[in-house]
Amino acid sequence: MADKEDDEPTIPRAILNKIFKETIPSVRVASETRELILNCCSDFIRFISTEAYKICNESDKKTIVPEHILTALQNLGFHDFVPDANIVLNDCKDRMAKRKRKSHRLENLGIPEEELLRQQEELFAKARLEQATVEHKQWLQLQENSMLHLNSHFASYKDIMGLKSYADEPDSDYD
Repeated sequence: MADKEDDEPTIPRAILNKIFKETIPSVRVASETRELILNCCSDFIRFISTEAYKICNESDKKTIVPEHILTALQNLGFHDFVPDANIVLNDCKDRMAKRKRKSHRLENLGIPEEELLRQQEELFAKARLEQATVEHKQWLQLQENSMLHLNSHFASYKDIMGLKSYADEPDSDYD
């Protein structure tokens, strides 16, 4: 059975390794040190989020918002972190605004939604017609192949039985 420590969520090791490579590329970090830093990060996150939760409850809110985190940092004595946290917060807001703008690309085309729907239906109708044409050609080819196959069998049958068809005999009535 897994230890309780193994079940606790932590920062992914790949992210921690990336941080190490970016900040201290020329230094090797022992695996015990990595584990220690992972545990410290998790404890720090729990510490800040617990304080933010208290602030949120005192405000009669049900959702922790960035301002609760910033206040928690100040309340816990991490005043030096607040300016950097504000920079990160503003970057996040900018990225979210860009995503929101990208999600409204159809609105930015300048074509009314009704026209876009009409064009879409037109394309669907064209695709259905093309598909039906292909299927009809395939069906005709199958029918033709079946008729050729039947005719060859019928001709073989006539040869075996020694039968002649009316088409094989010259028409003597019209000579």
